[in-house]
Amino acid sequence: MTTPVVVTGLGIAAPNGLGTKDFWAATLQGESGIGPVTRFTPDQYPARLAGEVPGFVAEEHLPGRLLPQTDRMTRLALVATDWALEDAEVTPKELNAYDMGVVTASSSGGFEFGQNELQKLWSKGGQFVSAYQSFAWFYAVNSGQISIRNGMKGPSGVVVSDQAGGLDALAQARRQIRKGTRLIVSGGIDASICPWGWVAQLAGERLSEEDDPDRAYVPFDPLAAGHVPGEGGAILIMEDLAAARARGARVYGEIAGYGATFDPKPGSDRQPGLRQAIRAALDDAGAAPADIDVVFADAAAVPELDRIEAEAITEVFGPRGVPVTAPKTMTGRLYSGAAPLDVAAALLAIQDGLIPATTNVRLAPEYDLDLVTGSPRTASVRAALVIARGYGGFNSAVVVRAAA
Repeated sequence: MTTPVVVTGLGIAAPNGLGTKDFWAATLQGESGIGPVTRFTPDQYPARLAGEVPGFVAEEHLPGRLLPQTDRMTRLALVATDWALEDAEVTPKELNAYDMGVVTASSSGGFEFGQNELQKLWSKGGQFVSAYQSFAWFYAVNSGQISIRNGMKGPSGVVVSDQAGGLDALAQARRQIRKGTRLIVSGGIDASICPWGWVAQLAGERLSEEDDPDRAYVPFDPLAAGHVPGEGGAILIMEDLAAARARGARVYGEIAGYGATFDPKPGSDRQPGLRQAIRAALDDAGAAPADIDVVFADAAAVPELDRIEAEAITEVFGPRGVPVTAPKTMTGRLYSGAAPLDVAAALLAIQDGLIPATTNVRLAPEYDLDLVTGSPRTASVRAALVIARGYGGFNSAVVVRAAA
């Protein structure tokens, strides 16, 4: 089936804004959420900056019974889901439980919860470890807790492909809606800013060690030297277009096309798969490169990866053939939450006719990109391409466009 699948609700928790309104206002104003790590003391580590979600007090949003059994990422995901459902004007208890599902992405699981319980195990003994450790750390816990809290018993799951997973989850949600499920909660929220999570991220050798927040994460810049990690992301409510229209829902836009590839083994003479993922997404949407009004870049800030992405964009769209932006320079890379947040930003760009800027970046001369820098660019945005890549070779791309 090729039923149009649309987004009717957004719930955002980002380092530069808690809630959709605050996030979008900060993004358009170029306000960054990157700063020194506060969730633990980072002095002994070579990387000391992160994008942390500000002002989030779980006790103000969730019942006390949920707090002992949830990691920070799950608390953020539950609250973002509440906001997305409210935005979509959906009351889950009024719908058939089997007509609603949950498909989220995860990169690391509940690392902070797991670290705390392992510390209890080592220092005090097994009898002091919470029974909730059995699932609170798990990759699928956000999908599970969202479905339980909202009584959603339809097709559900979790996708694990690092930063690409956020787009893969949306694609899986679209697939389930096309099979007949009325509504899917999808997207991704990650939060692993704790010593255990930090060491795991450092092992990938892609973190920036720059201490200046304005220069630490600068993709496509001559001084690009790694990314700043962050926490948060976005939850989206996805529905069949006809069903959404029938209930009078406000529609942000359509998830119109999707493509995914996997890079060849390092050292292979085969080309990276990003360009093919982009073309597959365009083909799936029935769109030509000229139909795309903006590209939201993956923006690795690793010179070799930036080169691969810039070449893929240039090969598909031509030299400076399409505006390119990476507003994640204001949030850091949020792993599974990054791409859903970019999709949300793309939908808001379509709504407002504004392309957010890539802050603090001075475009390297070797990249023939029309990178939007400095301030937002006014434009008629009807379709956007969102790119995401995951550690280990995952490539995904999604076309988002205004609903008919």
